[in-house]
Amino acid sequence: MKVVLQNLSKAFPSRNKKSKDEVIAVNDFTFEIPDGKLIGLLGPSGCGKSTTLNLICGLQKPTSGRIFFGEDDVTDLPAEHRGVGLVFQNYALYPHLTVRQNICFPLENLKGKDKLSKAQMEQKALAVAKLVQIDELMDRKPSELSGGQQQRVAIARALVKMPRVLLLDEPLSNLDARLRLQTREEIKRIQKETGITTVFVTHDQDEAMSISDLIVVMKDGVLQQIGRPQQVYDDPANLFVAKFLGTPPISVFDGRVADGRLFIGENDVMDVNGAPDGEVCAGIRPEGFVLDKDGPLVCRLNGVEVMGRDISILASHSACEAPVIRAIVSSDNTVERAEDSVRFALKRHKVFLFEKESGKRIAFQV
Repeated sequence: MKVVLQNLSKAFPSRNKKSKDEVIAVNDFTFEIPDGKLIGLLGPSGCGKSTTLNLICGLQKPTSGRIFFGEDDVTDLPAEHRGVGLVFQNYALYPHLTVRQNICFPLENLKGKDKLSKAQMEQKALAVAKLVQIDELMDRKPSELSGGQQQRVAIARALVKMPRVLLLDEPLSNLDARLRLQTREEIKRIQKETGITTVFVTHDQDEAMSISDLIVVMKDGVLQQIGRPQQVYDDPANLFVAKFLGTPPISVFDGRVADGRLFIGENDVMDVNGAPDGEVCAGIRPEGFVLDKDGPLVCRLNGVEVMGRDISILASHSACEAPVIRAIVSSDNTVERAEDSVRFALKRHKVFLFEKESGKRIAFQV
């Protein structure tokens, strides 16, 4: 099911009774979610991700704009008639019901021609339980399940009616690191097997990038960039997107462009033909640093972390906005830990320039 959000906005009244200013949670959001894809809706807390999800499912009404499921305008359609499945962060399972009863619950409310017999409900519940691999737990109650198992029950309950759209609101936040990794792999598998259009809301960019077909980056209710995860990482539209994606994070330096050359501090680090002269922010991805004893970027060496296949070099530079620069290089390299400084050459395609004030990307010839 294709989902189209057309100039969608949502404003809430200010909590300050003396102020008439509204709080804009979603601001003129336009985006098409392709049929059968898994979309990662990504951004920091308070950026409007969950509000967007609530607008799609009908729990909230937009201040302006329209929502389409396929060719159907569902903007004014009640939530129960939209055919969506919603999985909450806190699972929201009924503690007094078994796994089977929790999964069957949405089916018990079907009426008219959609009404199912008890045997049909049991059959559907078992089928979806097998899909999420909890069919052996059907007679247990939520208190007898692990966090990962409870999350699977919540997903099964959302899937049992075979919704047109599946919405996941930070479903992994309550799981530990290992379970989070395992469960996100399961979500991707389930989505591929069912082919249901899925929107996955998260503030964790690793989660979004690892399982999404497309990611949508938001900030303060405004859409910042849409694209395939690797494409957005390799070609950020602005400084916010560049800083939000990536682990370790991008290193941002105060720089300047003069006569087609980029200067970081006193270091003339590379040519940036096509970029206008002036002050810039220069972002360098961790993998964009190349150990080079004659390299143009000179940094203070603070430490070295060996991570097996890679080495993380901890350095600092007076022009860097963060106290620590993390450069990731192959473990084939040898770093003289006794040295006070380390020199780097830079990979051109891993260096990005941004305007100081607006954060907009500045193009140059790579």
